[in-house]
Amino acid sequence: MLDDTLLDDPAALQRADRDRALLALAGSGARVRTALRLADAAGLDRLRPDGRPRAVLVAGHGSALTAAEILAALAGHASLITPLPPTEAAAPRGDRAGGPPAFTAGLGWQLPGWAGPLDLLVVSSADGGEPGLVSLAEQAYARGCAVVVTAPAGSPLAEAALQVRALPLPYVTGGSAEDETPAGAAAEPDLPAEDPAALWSHLTPLLALAQKVGITQLPYDALPAVADLLDATAVRCRPDAAAYTNPAKGLAARLAGTVPLLWADGPIAGAAAARFAAQLADRAGRPALAGLLPQTLTAHRGMFTGQLGAGADPDDFFRDRVDEPDPLHLQVLLLRHAPGAAGGADDAADGPVEVPEDDPGPRSFGVSRAHRLAGAHDVRLTEYASTRPDALHALADLIALTDFAAVYLGLAAAQS
Repeated sequence: MLDDTLLDDPAALQRADRDRALLALAGSGARVRTALRLADAAGLDRLRPDGRPRAVLVAGHGSALTAAEILAALAGHASLITPLPPTEAAAPRGDRAGGPPAFTAGLGWQLPGWAGPLDLLVVSSADGGEPGLVSLAEQAYARGCAVVVTAPAGSPLAEAALQVRALPLPYVTGGSAEDETPAGAAAEPDLPAEDPAALWSHLTPLLALAQKVGITQLPYDALPAVADLLDATAVRCRPDAAAYTNPAKGLAARLAGTVPLLWADGPIAGAAAARFAAQLADRAGRPALAGLLPQTLTAHRGMFTGQLGAGADPDDFFRDRVDEPDPLHLQVLLLRHAPGAAGGADDAADGPVEVPEDDPGPRSFGVSRAHRLAGAHDVRLTEYASTRPDALHALADLIALTDFAAVYLGLAAAQS
């Protein structure tokens, strides 16, 4: 069981945070600003597209694909956004320094058969050394696709962008936080943990590009406002803030010792739930299931009627449990985007709000049924809603909070 007093020990959290994950998240706002500035310097502000592309294909792995899913949620049904995950893996070649090659160096990607001159391919990589992404850019050039590449300057992928007449956009790293070498040997050196703030380095140039080519209709100041929002979340969720005032620490303590079901009402919250599930796995080592209402109610129903959903122990209540491990139970976390909710103008400044069970505000039938399902089986359901009117800001609200929560849960569990 997690000792939640560890969350109120900033020194212990700093010792446990060997790869500076909290520092990386705190710098997310700065990454957004830097990415916007460098994208304009690279020529994005001078881009004059001839109409919208038929489809936008976004290739990469990890947070690059999460960025594609976020773009799809923001664009809605008006545009075809297709994430391109790797389709094959081969044994990667070792580097000259003799270190273990990264697993991602052996990944391969394929363009769909229908991709052609009417389409736009965006290749995004935090490393820029994947030969499979270089090959994909060459495939797209041969088929006449427009190509945009986001990669670190000087990387093989950035150099290949010039060969295929792609628009090169810089990938912004976290600076000194990434230069630190974690103490101790990695358990899987070829599968390192991803930088928790890498999402914003992938997403910022992608959204700026999408706005330029007419895929999204964001307010002109939407992306700079995201940077301010991320800064404000970093202040609220800082390590030296007590758990009762730090929403991320509170959420981490609530999820400890549970099997989280991350439910979402709508595509904006759905993208945040999927991101949270990935971060819980990567940063906290915890499995979680994410799903969209209403279909997730039928998909997850069996867990409520099974052993995990039991609200009371059917065995002898008075037996000695001192030597028994704490049982795992379900915990439902319901994420929503509720623009214009009562009190939203005031609450939005403090990030997502926890919605009480007896909240009189409007709810969809799916949300109401979710509450009834959890209540009928004595499963705790916690609902968080962002009341910001802008969809991108609501998404950033939910992701910023849950990213910090995943990191805090992993750090506290490691100390326990």
